[in-house]
Amino acid sequence: MIKEICIENALPNVFRGMEKVAPVCNSQVWLQTVRFTKPDYYMIEAESGTGKSSLCSFIYGSRGDYQGRITFDGRDVRSFTIAEWCELRTRSLAYLPQEMHLFPELTVRENILIKNRLTDCRTGQWIKHALERLEIEAKLDSPAALLSVGQQQRVAIVRALCQPFDFLLIDEPVSHLDARNNAIVASLIDEAAREFGAGVIATSVGNKISLTIQSTLLL
Repeated sequence: MIKEICIENALPNVFRGMEKVAPVCNSQVWLQTVRFTKPDYYMIEAESGTGKSSLCSFIYGSRGDYQGRITFDGRDVRSFTIAEWCELRTRSLAYLPQEMHLFPELTVRENILIKNRLTDCRTGQWIKHALERLEIEAKLDSPAALLSVGQQQRVAIVRALCQPFDFLLIDEPVSHLDARNNAIVASLIDEAAREFGAGVIATSVGNKISLTIQSTLLL
């Protein structure tokens, strides 16, 4: 279980030497101390190229090219073993990357079940109902490669919610969705976060997800 994520004096390596210029000097995250606690919802707003996706990758442990510290309940994430990361990513930390990372040759059903078989979190009825709410149930047996980008994003959101989590990281989750689907996605995320008593950390360039945000930070 993760109760608190703390970013301490962190800075992507690519920004070294730029500490006194924008975007670093104006950031409320880089080279600052920032604490994310469950069950609050946070929005990180930034222009492209300022490190939103990098921050999510750093927290998720898929990248380590930064200075400073990121801790979960006081423990530096750099100290976690591979086995500990696997457990965290199955039970405590969910992630919806901007790239979505669907398997294009697999169907919608297969993409979702790959995740759900690892976690045994959702029933077939829950998955069916989520797809119906997002109006993509008819695509269940279609290869992901044949879906529009917006449809792929909705599939990736359902897949991301097929696990228990203490924190959900979502990188520009509604960048390809209209206002109506944005609201539906926000409702699904809010329901899942409340179910697990979890926190949500979302990033945005300008197309914000329709969640009730407790705190907004400028990256």
